[in-house]
Parts: sequence; structure tokens; C-alpha cells
Amino acid sequence: MQTLLPLLVEPKDLETVIESDQLLIVDLTRPEHYRLHHIPNAVYLDYSNITRKQPPVMGLLPDPETLLGVLSDIGWSSDKHVVAYDEEGGAKACRLLWTLHAVGHAQTSLLNGGWTAWAEGEYPISQNPYLPIATQIPRPLEWDFSVIADRAYILDNLDDPDFRIIDTRTRAEYTGADQRARKAGHIPGAIHFEWTRAFNPDDANRLFPAARLQAELEDIGISRNHDIVVYCQTHHRSAHTWFLLKWLGYPRVRGYAGAWSDWGNAENTPIEI
Repeated sequence: MQTLLPLLVEPKDLETVIESDQLLIVDLTRPEHYRLHHIPNAVYLDYSNITRKQPPVMGLLPDPETLLGVLSDIGWSSDKHVVAYDEEGGAKACRLLWTLHAVGHAQTSLLNGGWTAWAEGEYPISQNPYLPIATQIPRPLEWDFSVIADRAYILDNLDDPDFRIIDTRTRAEYTGADQRARKAGHIPGAIHFEWTRAFNPDDANRLFPAARLQAELEDIGISRNHDIVVYCQTHHRSAHTWFLLKWLGYPRVRGYAGAWSDWGNAENTPIEI
């Protein structure tokens, strides 16, 4: 099926279809930011509505019934093409896109550069809240486990030579110098690739060219024939890296919801420092 927009969409291309009935634009900026200005026709979604807490574990997937209600409230349906953006480099937007892929909805796009690129390009803005019509979703949501990793999946695959884990946190978190759970360090064998390496702050936080990013990943031992899991503290930052790999054509990439807040607080998980 032909999609309305590519996985990574530029502001100029979004503007050409902004009135399309097929389109659902989702704003994941701060509430005060949305009230001040947003992309026309963009519906607001609070990031906390697409995650679940079970302290000390954070960033879990919501249960399917709760997520169904959230998606219904913003006017989502299976025939919509969802474009997401935020104001912080794309991590919140990518977490929404990952969540949609996790329920089998692949008609999605990230706005390259998010709000920063849209505003710097002087595209139309609105101060009027967009009030969506809630949709009736005819079927229950079901998880696509080819998109989702959990602790058991990682433990089962740690010794697989074709398995790769990417830690997208800061170097201090990775080495254990910055401890944010009961245990410090990283998952054994995890390769460090901080999520901010993917985008250019001098170009409105747009992603760097694909060839550059592909070369960087290959240099650290990440190739398309690997089964890959990405994680950070809660699968907020690592959702951006999941998107990056998806955009670059990596076929088997999972996100670890809960991430280090799960692994680092569990009793019997191995770690490296």
C-alpha cells in the first residue's frame, strides 16, 4: 500500500498534505508550548499518556485497553497516516511512533527537526487548539512482539552471536558513573551509541545524512543482519534510535520498554561496567 508520506518527512512536504483527511498530526511538546503555538490541525498528546509506571520501573507500555482509549481520544484509526513531532529532538515523537508500530500501525512519519525545523522554516502556525473527534476503534489492540523486547527476551539472546544491544544513554550512565537505578553500568555486551549523535543541532535537530549515520553504526559493529535491541533509562531516548535504525532499513529492531529502570533494578540481571 502506498503511504501518504515517507517515514522521515520534511516540513515542506508535510505542508503540501496538511489538509488531507488521511493525516493525523500529533504534537508531543509541552502543554504550554502547544497553547502558545503549534502546527495547524495538530492534536495535542501528553507524553505521559503513552507510557506506564510501575516504580521503580518507568516507561512501560500502557495496557492495550488504556492505549486504545488514548488513541481513540486523539482521533486515531487504522487508515490514518500519523505524523509526530516534539520540541526536544524527536524522542517523545519517536516513542509514539514506536508504540504505534508495536500495535501494528506502520503508516507513520517523524517530522524531521520537529517543531524547531517547522518554526525556523516559517511555515504556518496556529494558536487554536485542534479538537479531534474521538473514533470508535473496532478491534482490540494486539502487541507485535517483533517490535518489543523485554528482560526475558534479552536474557535468552545474550549469547547469540547475531544479537546486538545498543545503549543510547550518556557515556556516564553507560560506564556506571551516573547511577540511576539500584545497579549501575550497562547490559553485558551493549554497544554505546548516544542517541544525540543522530541529529544535527546546527540544522534544527534534523537527522544527519543517512550515509554518515550508516557508516557510524557499521564502525561500532551494527549491521542490518543483526537482531538489535535498543534501550536507555526508560525507552524514551532509545525510541529515537529505534526510529533511526528503522529509517536506515534495519529489518529487526526492538525497543526495550522499561529499559535500564527495569534491568538495573532487577535482582538477577548481569551487568558490565
